[in-house]
Amino acid sequence: MKPRLRPIVGLLAAPLPIIALAASPVFAATSADSSGSPAADRSASAGLRGDLLPAVSHSIRTGQVAADRRISVAVSLNQRDAAGLDTFLAKVTDPKSAQYQHYLTVDQFAERFGAAPATVAKVSDYLETQGLTVGPVTANRLTIEATGTAAQIQRAFGTSLATFHDPSAGQDFFANTTAPVLPAEIASVVSDVSGLNNYAKYSHHASAKKADPDAVTRAPSGLSPTKARSAYNLTSTLGAGYTGKGTTVALLEFSAFKQSNIAAYDKYNSLTPSTPVVVGAGGGTTDLSGEDEVELDIEVVQALAPGAAIKVYEAPNSDAGEAAVYAKLVSDNVPVISISWGIYETGETASNRVAVDTDLKEAAAQGQSVYAASGDSGSDDAGNGGTSVDFPAADPWVTGTGGTNLKTSSSGAWSSETGWSGSGGGVSSVFATPSYQTGVNTTGHRAVPDVAAVADPATGWAIYTQGAWYTFGGTSAAAPNWAAFTAVYNSEAAAKGKPAFGFANGTIYSLGGSSSYASAFHDVTSGSNGAYKAAAGFDKVTGWGSYNGANLLKAKLG
Repeated sequence: MKPRLRPIVGLLAAPLPIIALAASPVFAATSADSSGSPAADRSASAGLRGDLLPAVSHSIRTGQVAADRRISVAVSLNQRDAAGLDTFLAKVTDPKSAQYQHYLTVDQFAERFGAAPATVAKVSDYLETQGLTVGPVTANRLTIEATGTAAQIQRAFGTSLATFHDPSAGQDFFANTTAPVLPAEIASVVSDVSGLNNYAKYSHHASAKKADPDAVTRAPSGLSPTKARSAYNLTSTLGAGYTGKGTTVALLEFSAFKQSNIAAYDKYNSLTPSTPVVVGAGGGTTDLSGEDEVELDIEVVQALAPGAAIKVYEAPNSDAGEAAVYAKLVSDNVPVISISWGIYETGETASNRVAVDTDLKEAAAQGQSVYAASGDSGSDDAGNGGTSVDFPAADPWVTGTGGTNLKTSSSGAWSSETGWSGSGGGVSSVFATPSYQTGVNTTGHRAVPDVAAVADPATGWAIYTQGAWYTFGGTSAAAPNWAAFTAVYNSEAAAKGKPAFGFANGTIYSLGGSSSYASAFHDVTSGSNGAYKAAAGFDKVTGWGSYNGANLLKAKLG
């Protein structure tokens, strides 16, 4: 099976150690490379542990990367005052704290927790002396992008780049053969170097049931905007004018899409939303291999929050693309983010995971609501016969969204939901139990998912993609569903002069333990994802369950 990706959320989350800098005596060189750039003096050097692609271990080496091949990298910098950030997050995400939802702006975050300007200058200068072309640092002062030839990249990061073939995935790629090595003063402020491989490791969690070629003459099978709004009790809310207007939803994508399919969906359903805006990160992408995923995400958001603006953040499907797109999302401070791409937790390199977690902490500090699909492989996300979870959904600063089978009444109202067998869920092997979860999780590690929505293709969405109608499911449909609801929530909150949803798990878990839970959520109490069963309250198949739109809005906004 292909690897995949997902997010994190937490109050007093204390992630386990997952990366370290270690002194290394290797690679002392003083000669110049083929471009004439001086090599770094590595007599005092340090290696970045946890920055080797796992796929290399089971792949066949086929050669060396051409010296003149152009390669882009993203260098992630350490946050300042990590302990202070943890203290701030514990307060700003805790509903019982006086500082609850007193979030930071991007500039405020950069000043308090971003790398110091001197650090940015030092790393940028080092990269330039190695012959690399250095781009501007991100607004949070935590990511620097650079490009150069393979020869320059190898010299700058003290490693060798080779080509490989992965027979299990049928994929040819290049990757570093050893961990990057940097001068000690540079390594001490760097947490990750992304772009030293181009392995396409992220897959999306969407499942198409069937094509519906007769949809031009009859309603396509699956949820329409009208049916979905009725099922999740949003009809009256949208009728009152709370449509997500004034809010932007960002979709993180590793594929491009075709606007013509979106236009066909909107026309069929008499929707008149604004046209999605594409935002490129890490060079963007023209690859259409995940077109159906992107169009599913857009159409679900437009169905439930037709007034919301949509920005589609497109990046290459690589670790460099991953680093670039997360840095861009938090630097742009988009209020609501939906992620439908993931990888099994241990398939992500430790240093990449730290870099993404760093950005997700910033998202929480800035009050961004981040939802990520929890995977479609049940309790065995890695597909190795054991139990494992998906990243970034497993990250405590993300709201992991699981999946259900949805049944509606003859009038279209919600009737019942059961846990879908493919709903990704279980216990993280990396992240500790966040404080918001301590009342419902005694494992010592982060449990996922946090919430759920319809994902079984048998009861899924009618989606127009690739010139035809399909019935789509997967937890990829659940993440944009919750993101759309959050946009609707934010539009009503703004109209009533109340705070936006903000860091989602703070709000969700406070409701889960309150007297409003029974009316604000649909508690899913049956169904299994393999190793775990749905039960009353929180569980590792559907989290707290799905939202009951109007009731949840009333519970929080009056």
